[in-house]
Amino acid sequence: MSWKKQFAEALHPSRAIAIEDERAYPRHSGDYRHAAVLVPITDRTEPGVILTRRPAWLRSHAGQVAFPGGKVDPEDENAIIAALREAEEEIALPRDEVNILGPADDYYSGSGYQITPVIGVVPPDLPLVPNPEEVEEWFEVPLAILFDRANYARRRVEWQGQMREYYDMDWEGRRIWGVTAGIIANLSRRLLGDD
Repeated sequence: MSWKKQFAEALHPSRAIAIEDERAYPRHSGDYRHAAVLVPITDRTEPGVILTRRPAWLRSHAGQVAFPGGKVDPEDENAIIAALREAEEEIALPRDEVNILGPADDYYSGSGYQITPVIGVVPPDLPLVPNPEEVEEWFEVPLAILFDRANYARRRVEWQGQMREYYDMDWEGRRIWGVTAGIIANLSRRLLGDD
């Protein structure tokens, strides 16, 4: 079975998995704000996943590794449209080059976001250009490395008076952790099964 077909089958809503996210942690008051991220998988024999690193000077999430994405705006028809728009804004990824496989499980963050990961296949070696207002750099991590849970450490930290657990991975000097690593862990469970 091809990896694309495996992904499409794994994303089917009838496939139930245990979701790990941050909804058990206290957060700021108010309803969850809807956000969407694109999980761009390069169409190679050995596929990779495109990630971004935010600029160090940003007030929020400075220097963190993330998927291209952001808030779902009122004019966005759905999470897929929002994820494609944000990827185009952040790294000049043309939306018409993305073959959408579908949305994955929503991830609820401790900062009050309900994040919909949208899985898309993109041609390899697109001439992506980071928007310096939002992205310091983009890079591609082999899917086999990124989705291998053995490559992650499970960490604990006290934050806002409560112990929190999160996944943490270093890949070529880039730290992948927090919400991004949590979304990857859920996708790995969906694709490879629980363990």
